[in-house]
Amino acid sequence: MGEAGDYSRTHILDAPMLSRVQKAGPLNALDVGCGEGRFCRMMSAHGIQTTGIDPTPQFLKTAMGKDTAGTYVQARGEDIPFEEASFDLVVSYLSLIDIEGFEEALAEMARVLRPGGQLLIANLNSFITALPDGVQNSGWIEDESGQRTHYGVDNYMKRREAWTEWRGIKVLNYHRPLRDYMRVPLKLGLNLIDFEEPSPWRKGGPDGFERDHSRVPFFVITNWQKPD
Repeated sequence: MGEAGDYSRTHILDAPMLSRVQKAGPLNALDVGCGEGRFCRMMSAHGIQTTGIDPTPQFLKTAMGKDTAGTYVQARGEDIPFEEASFDLVVSYLSLIDIEGFEEALAEMARVLRPGGQLLIANLNSFITALPDGVQNSGWIEDESGQRTHYGVDNYMKRREAWTEWRGIKVLNYHRPLRDYMRVPLKLGLNLIDFEEPSPWRKGGPDGFERDHSRVPFFVITNWQKPD
């Protein structure tokens, strides 16, 4: 997950994610795919005992350098190295799109949740990753003057993958329709308690940021609870 300078993520997602964390009131939390540990540090600042896991050594090295008192473990979401019912809260902050075996990862997240605990997921909206052939990075379609007219979507129902790069590290992103991300937690017996497509909550940011993210909601937040 991006650092504080990554405006597009922090501007839209941090406030609604943190408000849900605080509302859940966990004593401890696990951040799956913690990256450089930014959200772990934010949760820790609110008095939550936080653990982060990530498969990328470079990210973990940065996380531990910025949070020497934090707990960070190299691990994949598909194989979480903790006992059943270990955490009050599990967070997946823009990490599911990077996980090949996302069904297994969601099952692992549910496994390590205590009864009554919550799973909080922020993900890219699936139409954002359903780019037409030949369109790279941004799906915006422009007219002859360079004005963005609409956002292109194609082959939405077809799962596929594409390479992207983050801070010099290549990452394989996966496109899946939203139904796939919703069906798995439901099959695992989790209860959906909240759903949101966040829009910009304050003025500012790069040119066109607020306009573009108001026209097209890039992100979706789902909040699940494990039955008591």
